[in-house]
Amino acid sequence: MWQGMEFFAWVRLLVRNRFAVHLSCLYVAVIASVVSLFHALLRLAEDVVYGSCIRRTKITNSPLFIIGHWRTGTTLLHELLILDERHSYPTTYECLDPNHFLLTERFLTRCLWFLMPRHRPMDNMAAGWDRPQEDEFALTMMGAPSPYLTIAFPNHPPQGQDAFDLENLALGAQALWKRLFLNFLRRLTLRNPKRLILKSPTHTFRIKALLDLFPDARFVHIVRDPYVVFPSTVNLWKSLYDTHGLQIPTYAGIEEYVFQTFTDMYAKLDETRSLIAPSRFYEMRYEDLVRDPVGEMRLLYDHLKLDGFETVLPSMEKYLAQVAGYQTNHYELPSELREEITRRWGAVIKRYGYAPKPLPSKPAPEPKTPFPISAVPPPVSLPRVRSPHGDARPADLQPHASVR
Repeated sequence: MWQGMEFFAWVRLLVRNRFAVHLSCLYVAVIASVVSLFHALLRLAEDVVYGSCIRRTKITNSPLFIIGHWRTGTTLLHELLILDERHSYPTTYECLDPNHFLLTERFLTRCLWFLMPRHRPMDNMAAGWDRPQEDEFALTMMGAPSPYLTIAFPNHPPQGQDAFDLENLALGAQALWKRLFLNFLRRLTLRNPKRLILKSPTHTFRIKALLDLFPDARFVHIVRDPYVVFPSTVNLWKSLYDTHGLQIPTYAGIEEYVFQTFTDMYAKLDETRSLIAPSRFYEMRYEDLVRDPVGEMRLLYDHLKLDGFETVLPSMEKYLAQVAGYQTNHYELPSELREEITRRWGAVIKRYGYAPKPLPSKPAPEPKTPFPISAVPPPVSLPRVRSPHGDARPADLQPHASVR
């Protein structure tokens, strides 16, 4: 992934980590160093060709942000929302090579097709240059402060942690982040002026900053059973460290990192969610989405007043037929780890209707269903109530409801 990084950002990353690249990964660093020079030149060329157009581009349709912890179904939700032809999104190429995509995307994606695996390593979901991707990767490649810098040197202390919540950054770093973010979104809008659907778990920390940039932005928060989220997130980071790390990872402290980041994320969400108008904020559970994807997406459209759901329905049904039979990863939790998740994440577990799981007498066979479901049985269905906006939803997921 570092082969898409801008030259000066790449040099800063290496210097900050004292060039602590392991010998087996040295060839990656050498290639990235050479390629980053071309990125710098192509970025200048793109600015010459498109610079004035980029600066004049207005983002007239405020983005819709998909937020939530890693491995909670944000990718699935992203895939469903971009089926709407009125929506746009950043592609994998644009996020991993964001410095000059207006100039090179059409050509290089055809030439470099062999560099992109067909499936993601952490969960076997479809991958490709044209598939939707997290904009956090684009920010990282452009040189913005980001916690994803940790992936490069996983044996060093976590990096870019102040960039989770931008308020903890120095004023200059905040300004750089916002400038690079807006530049990226303007170029996406120049390519396609439709409403952007942006997905990045890191944005869950940044509601205040995002509202400062886009006061009319909409947000969808998706949650999933924490007993599944924990092992799946640990597996995610291990996979990213293995695939993209410049060191052979030891995985030291990875479980504690997942525990603490989850706690910090939901504390920040609780602190800032009241800043969003209820009509522009929607919450849903992954288990509900995979059980009844059409019904849950219809509720989402109704609540956020996106309209036109019936026109999207044929594309959605086609997509659901294509992914029928997909199986999620299955994890067995040791009793001590299960108890630790309950102890540390108990407030969130109860808030969203997930009950502490009893220890199984023996491993249950993985369910086979026509649509991906959580490996852990879903919680007991909650009673649905009618919100002021007319959508029937679980009582504990009403916008801004007091659930403490």
